[in-house]
Order: sequence, then C-alpha cells, then structure tokens
Amino acid sequence: QEELVESGGGLVRAGDSLTLSCAASGGALSTSAMAWFRQAPGKEREFVGGITRIGSFTFYADSVKGRFTIQRDDAANMMYLQMNSLKPEDTAVYYCAATLRVGASWDPSWYDYWGQGTQVTVAS
Repeated sequence: QEELVESGGGLVRAGDSLTLSCAASGGALSTSAMAWFRQAPGKEREFVGGITRIGSFTFYADSVKGRFTIQRDDAANMMYLQMNSLKPEDTAVYYCAATLRVGASWDPSWYDYWGQGTQVTVAS
C-alpha cells in the first residue's frame, strides 16, 4: 500500500519561490507515474503537472508552465514541485498523486494514491 505525504507549503508573497515535496512510504514510487494537483476552496481540483514513470518526462498546465518544475528521485521515493514567480491565484491546497497505470495524465481519475495536501498561500 502506497502512502503519500506532502510538505513544504506555507505563506509567501507574490513573486516568491517555494518547493513542495512528496514522500512515498510504500516503496513503490519507482513503479508509478505521478502528478501534482491543486484545489482552492469552492473550486474543482485541477491538474498542475505530471511526470512519467519511465524517462521522467514532464508536462504542465498552461497556467503554471514556465514557472513550475517537477522532479522525481525514485531512489529516495521523493517527488518535488519547484514553484517560481508565485501569484495570488496559485493559492490552493496542493496534492501529490501516484498511479500504477501506464503514463501520467491530467485526469485525476487516473490516480490511485493521494496525499493529504499542503497549503500554499500567496499574498498580494
């Protein structure tokens, strides 16, 4: 059973940078594609970016492309989301997700495991 735990959230100012971490305790991170999602109060959960199981290819939502970067370290069972040039509209709870399916997807229904989320608040 895979357990995911996010960390690194906090209160920052517009223009700041922040790095989120996702730790996988089940020891199966190397078998999964992974992604980051976010959800603001009263809004649907939205895709942020994904990284493939093989090759570590990344892709991002247009809203964060060029500002956010995903990396994974399978040996350490860790995934990271580096966020630069943060904007108030980036404020949300950020979730990491993993799937045993082939490839990564923008669709949250593709993911089997979810963390509890970490709050990112960007002040104006």
